[in-house]
Amino acid sequence: MADLGDAKAALHHYLQATREDLIWKLDGLSEREARLPRTATGNNLLGVLKHCLNVEAGYFGPTFGREFPTPEELVPEQAFEEDPQADWYAREEETKDGLVDLYRRVGVFADQTIEQLPLDAPGRVSWWRPGEQAVTLQRIIVHVTCDLARHAGHADIMREQHDAAIGLRRESSNIPDGYDWPAYVTKLTKLADRFG
Repeated sequence: MADLGDAKAALHHYLQATREDLIWKLDGLSEREARLPRTATGNNLLGVLKHCLNVEAGYFGPTFGREFPTPEELVPEQAFEEDPQADWYAREEETKDGLVDLYRRVGVFADQTIEQLPLDAPGRVSWWRPGEQAVTLQRIIVHVTCDLARHAGHADIMREQHDAAIGLRRESSNIPDGYDWPAYVTKLTKLADRFG
């Protein structure tokens, strides 16, 4: 485990943990199950992963003058002109295993940026508003971790809706064992109904 007393190691640890949680939510799913829209706006588990890998590649790449070794595997900027949701779903030729592998390689790329630069290393986010584009590595690690954590929450709910698979981490669910979930839901429904 990282020395969480060291600020850079702590930030990096939480980023890596959130990344692994996103990947974990795809475990055991078929291609169809991973791609299937789960919300009214089309959110799907594989799309969330694809979005997050593109987020990491962008923030830990061009922001600090680096380019992912195989940029053709990422969603190109011009794709968003045709479809603003281009990074939120897997194209037909993309696979769950292929995108998980790509995300792991993007993670290695992002980790290299973090390992090679100090927290106060300057960067520039070209797609942010003028006057707000100057950043540091520390700000980007926090920004990306918050973004990924939000999407990990989306993935948690979508996976639970699919097959009731729940839990904080693969190795430690943080969920009470043997809990009577139907009774709990009934209890909360009755409580809510008092306000109806």
